[in-house]
Amino acid sequence: MDTVTSSGGMVVAPHRAAAQAGAEILAEGGSAVEAMIAAASTIAVVYPHMNSIGGDGFWLIAEPGKDPKALMACGAAGTKATISAYHNAGFGEIPARGAKAALTVAGTVGGWYAAHEAIKRIGKGRMPLKDLLAASIRHAKEGIAVTHSQAALTREKLAELKPQPGFADVFLIGDEPPKEGDLLKQARLADTLDHLAHDGLQEFYKGDVAAAIADDLDRMGAPVTETDLARFEARFREPLKVRLKTGTVFNTPLPTQGLASLIILGLFDRLKVSSANHPDFVHALVEVTKRAFLVRDRIIADPMQAPEPPKTFLGAQWLDREAAQISMRRALDWPAKPAAGDTVWMGATDKDGMSVSFIQSNYWEFGSGCVLPKTGIIWQNRGAGFSLHPEDLRALAPGRLPFHTLNPAMARLGDGRTLTYGTMGGEGQPQTQAAIFARHVLFGMPVGEAIDAPRWLLGRTWGDASTALRLENRFDPDLVRVLDRLGHEAVLLDEAYSDMMGHAGMIVRNMRGGLEGAHDPRADGGAAVA
Repeated sequence: MDTVTSSGGMVVAPHRAAAQAGAEILAEGGSAVEAMIAAASTIAVVYPHMNSIGGDGFWLIAEPGKDPKALMACGAAGTKATISAYHNAGFGEIPARGAKAALTVAGTVGGWYAAHEAIKRIGKGRMPLKDLLAASIRHAKEGIAVTHSQAALTREKLAELKPQPGFADVFLIGDEPPKEGDLLKQARLADTLDHLAHDGLQEFYKGDVAAAIADDLDRMGAPVTETDLARFEARFREPLKVRLKTGTVFNTPLPTQGLASLIILGLFDRLKVSSANHPDFVHALVEVTKRAFLVRDRIIADPMQAPEPPKTFLGAQWLDREAAQISMRRALDWPAKPAAGDTVWMGATDKDGMSVSFIQSNYWEFGSGCVLPKTGIIWQNRGAGFSLHPEDLRALAPGRLPFHTLNPAMARLGDGRTLTYGTMGGEGQPQTQAAIFARHVLFGMPVGEAIDAPRWLLGRTWGDASTALRLENRFDPDLVRVLDRLGHEAVLLDEAYSDMMGHAGMIVRNMRGGLEGAHDPRADGGAAVA
């Protein structure tokens, strides 16, 4: 896979239309933040199985020469989302589909608003909102070709999605899944985006759009109210960070699994691995992943519920002690509880060096499956990760934030490079982030090759219950046999490039302003330059 280079700006995304929408904004003099709003709104239209404006989003935004800030655009459980309400309705656990799965406020549009306002305050917001949303409105109104992954996932999940309110009207053709290449039009969504473009993004939470959303959710029986929408505000927070030999890596704080992604790199940095092509490379990254996930499942939840401060696990003392317990000769017994998720990650860097790492998601494919009839918005099911047991760390309560697999990454290296990178893929996000970072930064692989190289997944994603170590079939069979001998439950997939491994991307900016970037051949996108 080739690495794209540029001396101007660049956007990487899992769909070409989104990358192009962002690059056009950069070419017109817009900032990386403005480019990302254009890309985010477009990807919500053209990749609806992975994300929507009815989902959540997270940002890392770095001005030139400064550490990034984290923008947390994640919604809380609705006022009516109580444990007793679910128990009284006969639920032993929160359903993954339907109106009762649509139990949290959608935060991503609020994130667009907060990012746009922040960029205007520093004099970089040059582009009117109607220009930033123009591509998304056009694609929703005129239609976009259904991708292979959308067609395949609609077909695979049809039995659970087809009964959900509004789904068949928008995403099926004659009650059947669309085929790859079929034209998908979303007229109601186009109208909603047009309304937001002209009347402001806050309309999603406090205006006519909010009233329509709340009315549809109420009629469906979802626990989110108009008051819940009005209370929402995306907020900037300090990111988590870990110091490595090569530089500092940043990620989003709780309730995301950004902590796990940083622990993985912090531990791997302490192990003696000499080559990205040796079995030790995969073994070591899998072993540090296990230890990171044990911490993740013990402490990551709504920040107000966390039993321990996350920074404890990013300090040198804890990382040294934990790394010393890792065996390079034997795999730690597994599994732990896995996490699923369907998401998009995108990155943007402008000619001035502002960088954005961004992720947006429905949680599962097509989220709750509920499409709101007045607005055409498909609503997320992120709240399905809550527990109905009040003693649990992630117990459901109104106003509480759910656990998020989402975690965009960024790094400032000692040699002056800035890396903006990330991936979709639920359980696989921290693993893929570590793989592409290590291959490029620690072992010198070009960006495109680091993303293209065969990957693995410990745990599950895409609704799969297996927790084996699955590997794409381009791995050397001898490497797979070594992993088996080390005690891994290694399973070789019948695919060379599997969606299961996520859709990764990376942009690297050097000290002279030169850019290198690539997006995953496992997706439908790429890198677009201004």
